[in-house]
Amino acid sequence: MGRYTFTLPDIGEGIAEAEIVAWHVKVGDRVEEDGRLADVMTDKATVEMESPVSGTVIELAGAEGDMVAIGSALVVIEIEGDGEGEAAPVPAEIPEVPPVPFVSSEVETPPAPSEPEPAAPAPERVSTSLDTNGGGSKVLASPAVRARAKELGIDLAQVRAAEDGRVRHADLDAFLSYNGAYRAGGGKRADEAVKVIGLRRRIAENMAASKRHIPHFSYVEECDVTALEAMRAQLNSARGDRPRLTMLPLLILGICKTLPQFPMLNARYDDEANVVTRHGAVHLGMATQTPGGLMVPVIRDAQDRNVWQLANEISRLAEAARNGSARSEELSGSTLTVTSLGPLGGVATTPVINRPEVAIIGPNRIVERPMFVPDGMGGERIEKRKLMNISISCDHRVVDGWDAASFVQALKRLIETPVLLLDS
Repeated sequence: MGRYTFTLPDIGEGIAEAEIVAWHVKVGDRVEEDGRLADVMTDKATVEMESPVSGTVIELAGAEGDMVAIGSALVVIEIEGDGEGEAAPVPAEIPEVPPVPFVSSEVETPPAPSEPEPAAPAPERVSTSLDTNGGGSKVLASPAVRARAKELGIDLAQVRAAEDGRVRHADLDAFLSYNGAYRAGGGKRADEAVKVIGLRRRIAENMAASKRHIPHFSYVEECDVTALEAMRAQLNSARGDRPRLTMLPLLILGICKTLPQFPMLNARYDDEANVVTRHGAVHLGMATQTPGGLMVPVIRDAQDRNVWQLANEISRLAEAARNGSARSEELSGSTLTVTSLGPLGGVATTPVINRPEVAIIGPNRIVERPMFVPDGMGGERIEKRKLMNISISCDHRVVDGWDAASFVQALKRLIETPVLLLDS
C-alpha cells in the first residue's frame, strides 16, 4: 500500500490560492480514478477537482471555506502499490488491534417481579373554578378556555366575564381585541450560524472593497416610459420565433447609443496605478441573481447588437449563470454594469459599483400615475402614464455629478422618444 498526495494544480494565470467551496468525499471514502474530489473557487471561476488515481481517502486539506495554496496538498489517497508522484511510504507493519467484542446497543431489561397492580385511585373532581390572583377570588372557566388562555398568556382574572361569572371563548376574543394581545405569527426558531464561503464570500469581499475604496454618489431621474412600453408591445406582437422583449434590452440599446457622448462612464479605474481606461467597446455587465448569490455575466460588444440579439444574449447568459455553466471569460471584463430587480425594483435604488468600473445603472419598477400632458390644443389634460425611475451610481474620483446627470438626461430623451432607439 502507498500514499498518493494530490496537490492543488495551477488553475489560472496569476492564481496563488483557491477556496474550498465543496467536498465530494470524506475521510474513509473510496474514490475511483476521475472521480470528483472537491470544488475550488478562484477569483475567476469555480473548478472541479478530479482524482487521478483510485483508492481510499485518508486526509483532506481542510474544511469548506478554507484557502489552499497552489501546489500544496489537497487530498491524500491510500492506493495499491508503492504510490506515485508525491507518494509517501506506508509503514510495512501495522500493529494488529485486538478485536473488540460486539456489544449490542439494545439493553435487555429484566422482567419485573409479578406483583398485583395497585388499584387505580379514584379520579378527583375537576373544578371549573380557577384561583388566578392568589387572593381567594375564583374565576369560572371551562378547561378548554383555561388551556387557550394559558397558550395566549392571558390572566383570566383580567378578563371580564359574562353575567353568570363564567369566562367563555367569546370573552377571550373580546379581551384580545380590546387589548391588542394578538401575537405575531411564525413563532420563534433556533439561532443558526451560517459560514460565509464560496460565491457569498466573494460577493462580500467585492462589495466591501467597493464601498471602502470608491466614493459613491447617486443620481435618480424619473422617465415616462408609456411610449416605450407601447413600442415594446408592438415589437412582441410581431416577434415570430424571436425571444420576448423585456424592458432591459431596450434600455441597453439606449445606453449604448448615449455612451459615446460620455466616455468617462464606460471606464475602469486602476487606483493603484492611478490610471483610468476609457473603453471604446461596451462590455456590459448584467447583475444576475442565482441560487448561490449575485453574479455578473458580461454581454461582449453590446454596442454592435440589435435589440433581438441583446434579448437572446441576456437570456443565454442569465441561464448560464444560474445553472453554473457560465465560462470564466463570460464573468469578467465588464466596463459598465446594469442591475435590475424587475418588478421588485422599488421606486429608487442606490446600486453599489462593480469595482474597478466607475459607474452602475439601475432601472427601477414601472408605476402608473396620473400626469398632466398636452391636449394638442394648447392646453393640458390628465392622463394615466407609465413612469420609471433610473438610478446611477458613480465613482466621484472619475465622474462628476454634472456628467452623470447629463448622461441620464440624454438617456431619458431616447427612452421617452423610443423611435430614436431604432434609428441607426
